[in-house]
Amino acid sequence: MEIIELPGLVLRTIAVSEMDNNVYLLTAAGGDQLLIDAAAESEAIEALLASAADDADAPVLRLLLTTHSHRDHLGALAALASAHPAAQTLAGAADADQITVASGVPIARTLRHGDVLTLGGLDLDVIGLRGHTPGSVALAYAPAGAPVQVFTGDSLFPGGVGNTGRDPQRFRSLFSDVVSRIFEVYPDDAVVWPGHGLPTTLGAERPHLGEWEARGW
Repeated sequence: MEIIELPGLVLRTIAVSEMDNNVYLLTAAGGDQLLIDAAAESEAIEALLASAADDADAPVLRLLLTTHSHRDHLGALAALASAHPAAQTLAGAADADQITVASGVPIARTLRHGDVLTLGGLDLDVIGLRGHTPGSVALAYAPAGAPVQVFTGDSLFPGGVGNTGRDPQRFRSLFSDVVSRIFEVYPDDAVVWPGHGLPTTLGAERPHLGEWEARGW
């Protein structure tokens, strides 16, 4: 488990399943919590929630976000939604129906690029990133006095954008969104928290954008 203290909230993260899926838990100072990608291993995710008991007074899971509709990102969604009925389920509008079909969990709020989530008085910007799936979304938290934190699901990783199935149209869509909605908006010290594997920064990845575009994946 990794624990990062940020202005206004605490970030905890674990990896689950054989696919090394990252699960992110954000606990605001007032106790409201957001879980990003209930991917698998519900018991491990419950342990993650329990570990945050002292991060705020009486933490409560309020938001349960699925970044996209691929099955490796929603394997524990039904269990978490059932165990935490106060948590509002969230997903990108274009992926919501597929997530419900795969998990049996209705999506209470569908998200679009430019939406804003409020967590305990803190704002998190919704970023639509079309290409890995039609409705993939990322979240950006921009705390005062600290680097921006961007949770990108499977749309941006160290070394490139997410898988687009070698489809040139899907790649162009995703690459364009990642460049215009992330790299052209946030500074080099912004931290990228991907759906699998280790974090990176925009500064580490920015010099390679031309290489990514030229190779087409």
